[in-house]
Amino acid sequence: MGAIVNRQVRLVSRPRGIPQAEHFALAKEPMPAPGKSEILVRNRYLSVDPAQRGWANDEGNYSAPVPLNSPMRALAVGEILESNAAEFHAGEFVYGWFGWQTYCVATPQAVLRRVTPSALPLSANLGLLGINGLTAYLALHRLGDPKPGEHVLVSTAAGSVGSFVGQLARIAGCHAVGLTSSAEKAALAQARYGYRQMINYRDTTDLAGAIREACPDGNDIFFDNTGGPIADAAIRSMRLRGRIIQCGTAANASWTPVPTGPRPEREVLTRRLRWSGFIIFDHIAEFEEAATHLTQFALDGKIVHDEEILSGLEHAPGAIARLYRGENHGKLIIAVD
Repeated sequence: MGAIVNRQVRLVSRPRGIPQAEHFALAKEPMPAPGKSEILVRNRYLSVDPAQRGWANDEGNYSAPVPLNSPMRALAVGEILESNAAEFHAGEFVYGWFGWQTYCVATPQAVLRRVTPSALPLSANLGLLGINGLTAYLALHRLGDPKPGEHVLVSTAAGSVGSFVGQLARIAGCHAVGLTSSAEKAALAQARYGYRQMINYRDTTDLAGAIREACPDGNDIFFDNTGGPIADAAIRSMRLRGRIIQCGTAANASWTPVPTGPRPEREVLTRRLRWSGFIIFDHIAEFEEAATHLTQFALDGKIVHDEEILSGLEHAPGAIARLYRGENHGKLIIAVD
């Protein structure tokens, strides 16, 4: 019997902006063996996330870029096949930094969360119970502090984070309005994701006017995943002492040179706004508590979670670009087999 093969998707050239399929290559190597205090994980599902754009390039990202000719950095959920770490055991399922590959040798520090068995599918640990759902829950509640009757505006409302924000806002008793890029996504977000009203920003020449029409009383919370022109328009709809949650900057394909636009500081000053950045990995200690709440919401039928699962590692190289083109339908996931 031949050696077991570890299939990988490696970053082979440095992108400027959004990574494309040509920046990656499929590769094979023997299955690795765990050393002292390490675990061997067999990945089942791999995540595709907007943040991978930053992990692939070197345009001032908050963490070190992925080394060239290495497996693409990615979150994954898998089964521990072998453990030399006292705190983990073979047969456990875990969620963590295991990369775009079939097998991964990792230290316990690479594990973000044990997977608690439930009636939810294993893949839900990459979306609802992964950084997307956790970001929506923790950012909205820790920074937004939503109160019943408040108004919440959300960009990329049909996306992997925004789809949960609308539902969590509804559970909190808020009125949620979403922004998205197509009539199809607008209808989906209104039908499934808790939004009372949607704005297709590509179907208007006056986005600020469209926001004023949809939100005549203004907004208490703006949950922003895009920045750019959408944020420029949305900030002028904020109520006095509103809260802006900055979770992403997807509208800017590159930060070299630094993009310019309208100056927001006067709006921040006169409206007494609180504008906070949110990075999910600052809140790892809260993952388990948040995942418990999200699991119960899903089991009680209060939250839905949509997934698009592409079967096979060969789909991974073009997946980040697909995400930024808005072609995904739900959380984009790669099934290893």
